[in-house]
Amino acid sequence: MTSAPGLPCSLVIPAYNEEHRIVHLFDTITGFGGELIVVCDGTDRTADVVEGIAAGRPDLVIRCLRFDHRLGKGGGVIAGLRAAQAPLVGFFDADGSTSIGEIQRLLSASAAADGAIGSRWMDGSKLTVRQSLLRRLESRGFNLLIRVLFGLSYNDTQCGAKVFKIAAVDAVLPAMVSRGFEFDVELLWRLNRAGYRVIEIPIEWQNQGDSRVEKRDMIRMLSGLLKVRFGRP
Repeated sequence: MTSAPGLPCSLVIPAYNEEHRIVHLFDTITGFGGELIVVCDGTDRTADVVEGIAAGRPDLVIRCLRFDHRLGKGGGVIAGLRAAQAPLVGFFDADGSTSIGEIQRLLSASAAADGAIGSRWMDGSKLTVRQSLLRRLESRGFNLLIRVLFGLSYNDTQCGAKVFKIAAVDAVLPAMVSRGFEFDVELLWRLNRAGYRVIEIPIEWQNQGDSRVEKRDMIRMLSGLLKVRFGRP
């Protein structure tokens, strides 16, 4: 990655088959001065829709990355981060669960550390639309497992809202092996091991339903995390 002083931040939006939600997401984004990198690796018209939005929104810097094969959530984020051109980088979900205003809060908070991640489970967080009870129980159980396996003290590793200084990401990205939904955990773990400080702040979050994480994905996540933790560094 190379830093471009004219852009304050680069935000990656992994967008696998999001043609029906991506328009609404961009309708909610105004007054944002950084670049938005949308990574399209699905089988629908998401890339075409994004390019149409970019043509009609001269107020936003929108870049669309097209791939003809599935990258996975982590793979999509990595592709976007490698294309980023700003001193601050980050990523958030295409479903709009986190508003651009909350992302901007994270960007401001990252000035005091090497990165900042949003948390749905800290005091002060605001969940305007909650997940189902089962999803919440799964999330808390997963978080407990992460604490045991990786020694990470975060309340919420999986919230889709994270920003970092480019130097920190550059230092650990070459070592990343995860390409699925376990990507967030590995990234935070490698940053922690490298001595970088990433803070966690409460966030306003609204569950949008239609989660891309299915039961088989959770099994793959656990398998991938075990390989990361007990495999070669």
